[in-house]
Amino acid sequence: MTGATALVTGATSGIGRAVAVALAARGAQVIVTGRDAARGDEVVTAIRESGGKADFLAGDLAGAGAVRALARQAVELGGGHVDVLVNNAGVFGGGPTADITAEEIDAVYAVNVRAPFLLVAELAPAMAARGRGAIVNVLTMAARFGIAGMALNGSGKAALELLTKSWAAEFGPSGVRVNAVSPGPTRTEGTALFGEGLDQLAALAPAGRTAAPEEIAAAVTYLASEDASFVHGAILDVDGGRNAT
Repeated sequence: MTGATALVTGATSGIGRAVAVALAARGAQVIVTGRDAARGDEVVTAIRESGGKADFLAGDLAGAGAVRALARQAVELGGGHVDVLVNNAGVFGGGPTADITAEEIDAVYAVNVRAPFLLVAELAPAMAARGRGAIVNVLTMAARFGIAGMALNGSGKAALELLTKSWAAEFGPSGVRVNAVSPGPTRTEGTALFGEGLDQLAALAPAGRTAAPEEIAAAVTYLASEDASFVHGAILDVDGGRNAT
């Protein structure tokens, strides 16, 4: 991936950080985005110390204007091009449907659906004009089947799953591959709030354990690279086999 510029949202921790590190190891210049500048700088420093190329862009994906500005700043920082977009950032919204407020719905859909939509709108046309590019969306297994208390989070990611296929049909003929990874329970800073519930959920799958962020990142990196040159519109389940049971 030498010479390619990759924009990874939500890259200051967890799966996003692991993706940024993995893409940099493959030779890409990685633009790390997130709201926490201190954590972002730490990721960039770690990548550079390992011989990779990385820069940090602060970005709050809750506002439409800020998302469009982030895309344009990334193009400038990438020397005029972004070749890989990884829509990893997301906010969790869960609980009984009757307890979810309108404000919570708006907040989840703004980051989980609208932000990826706007980033693709800003970046994919230029990829298509160059005749190459890769977009990888990070979903959740809660988008594939019903889980009580996960209606808000699951529905937003389900929308992103359909967008993955729609964008593959729209931009694929111009050389832009659009795919998605659907992780199962993964041990990250963000999932620590689930406590033992995460292990209980993971135990339902054939693998019987939680994933490490690097295991999800390996799948994202594959789809972002030319190793997946004939893969368009695919949803790659990396869930320990949960979707098969």
